Amino acid sequence: MKIIVTSVMVDDQEKARAFYTEKLGFKVKSDVPVGEYKWLTVVSPEDEHSVELLLEPMAFGPAKVYQKQLFDANIPATMFGVDNIQETYEKLMELGVKFKGEPKKMGDVTIAVFEDTCGNLIQIAEQH
Repeated sequence: MKIIVTSVMVDDQEKARAFYTEKLGFKVKSDVPVGEYKWLTVVSPEDEHSVELLLEPMAFGPAKVYQKQLFDANIPATMFGVDNIQETYEKLMELGVKFKGEPKKMGDVTIAVFEDTCGNLIQIAEQH
């Protein structure tokens, strides 16, 4: 068994598509109309056959509460790995991504948290 799709709830799929592709550099893998929403997934351009990230529409009331509570508690919705966190942090800052602070070393990992413009905090991590 392996993970093939994971999701992050977003308040606007088109805004999420723009952020995750234009700012973070992911590539759209699936864009299939499903009623009023889409099955919209992105993948790393480095491995298009890797785990897909579903940009899940915020269509379920309790999910909105959950998303807001995570955000308000400064808890990231998910985490992405990077090879060089300082370089990634600086690149994303130049693109206007809003970080909660500078990268912090925590044991064998360095992390940084940013807002995805769609209601979530996302953590990036470099393992040492």
